[in-house]
Amino acid sequence: MKRPAKPRIPKPRLTWKWSPSKEAWEPYHRVSWIEGRKRKQKAVLLKWGGRADELDRLYWACEAGRHEKQKVTSHYTWAKLIIAWREDPRIQMKLADSTKKTYRRDMDRIMLKNGDKDVRSTTRQAVRAAHDMLSPTPRKADKFLAKLSLLWNYGRNKLDWPIGENPAEGIEHFGPQREYEPWPEWMIGKLDTAPQNVQTLATVILNAGQRPGAAVEMRFDHFNSEWMKVLDEKRGEYFEVFCPEALQAFVQNMPRAGKYLLAKNLTEPVGYDAVEKDFRKWRNGMGEEAKPFVLHGLRKLAIVRLAESGWSDAEIQAATNQSPEMVDYYRKKASRKILTKSAAKRSE
Repeated sequence: MKRPAKPRIPKPRLTWKWSPSKEAWEPYHRVSWIEGRKRKQKAVLLKWGGRADELDRLYWACEAGRHEKQKVTSHYTWAKLIIAWREDPRIQMKLADSTKKTYRRDMDRIMLKNGDKDVRSTTRQAVRAAHDMLSPTPRKADKFLAKLSLLWNYGRNKLDWPIGENPAEGIEHFGPQREYEPWPEWMIGKLDTAPQNVQTLATVILNAGQRPGAAVEMRFDHFNSEWMKVLDEKRGEYFEVFCPEALQAFVQNMPRAGKYLLAKNLTEPVGYDAVEKDFRKWRNGMGEEAKPFVLHGLRKLAIVRLAESGWSDAEIQAATNQSPEMVDYYRKKASRKILTKSAAKRSE
């Protein structure tokens, strides 16, 4: 059988080879690159199936370097960097479990979008653009920048990766945002309309003065008569404080679905994100007036209430593990309320 004529499709770097097994001409795209000081070349088979449109698509994919045969698996990907950081015992043994959870959430976002990308291709302009895109949530934006910088420095300084200067270094953070506002009493009065897990978390925070994340982690065995163990999330340590009678009674009367007050199952807590999602849905249903307030504002209200009750700064710090600066900040709110109430009563 006579071999058919070679197809005449004039495209640069496109060659045709005869395949005896298929008895047909097959198109190949020549790919050249420089490795070290040597020029290397290979031919990529374009499986066009005899269709001109498919040949055109595959050809231009090769021209752009996007053909699957042109993909080079990099040793220096974000996924490999994150995994190396997570498996480094020199780092992990120094971190509290709560800190590891926070880092995991932030790094998972980087992994999801950029896991297979080469770290070395990350530009300062791209990092700045990603940071600016997150500007509606400035805390999240700054966390992203901090974690990316941390990972980059780890790869360069601890793994000796040849990745050059840190592209996140010197990019201005949005910085600390306004402090969380204590919940108004009218919103506390509507808590009985909230989902049960939100009511439970609110009761614990208001009485224990703990961060929402730490309150979610509270177990029934953390309560021992008039004492309770609470978690210092930053240090990953538990400390023991007095348990208010109202909280003692609340815990004793709670139905038990597991070892945690907010139980997902017998051995796990339901998780802060799930409670926060329920809270936001409930809060948004109360209109614009409620939207400025977040779960952390319950802790601030607890501090204001303690200050109004006459607790000293040292006593508030011991109970809530809050910083002196924050205690002073919210004490001023309490003092203002007390003074204005006193003045109003005199005027009456």
